[in-house]
Amino acid sequence: MADAGHSEVRTVHGYVFQHLLAGPVRVTDLADLLGMTAQGASKVVAEMERVGYAERHIDPNDSRVRLVEITARGREAVAEGRRARAEVTAELLDTLGPKADDLLDCLNHLSDHTNALQELLARRLRPH
Repeated sequence: MADAGHSEVRTVHGYVFQHLLAGPVRVTDLADLLGMTAQGASKVVAEMERVGYAERHIDPNDSRVRLVEITARGREAVAEGRRARAEVTAELLDTLGPKADDLLDCLNHLSDHTNALQELLARRLRPH
């Protein structure tokens, strides 16, 4: 990420990005989605604003509410993160060779058992 011009990206930003990709979100809703306080979410959003990954706007329906939105630079960071993840995944699967299919079968089985994939796709999976 640093080589691609995104040295400021932190892990927590990834959790925020995933909720901003569908469109603007209220800070309080973002906090709920992240499982943190509104104050904590505001702090992360402020940090992301400082480095150009997010911006806040007044909600046109309620001037008391601020909406958080991903910026073009934030979308670039997401695209770079996806590219980097695909590169690492391909390298790891290539290293495993024919054993990769067995590993993927085991991971899919674990996902089915834990329901983790559904949580991930619903953007609700959180680190523990």
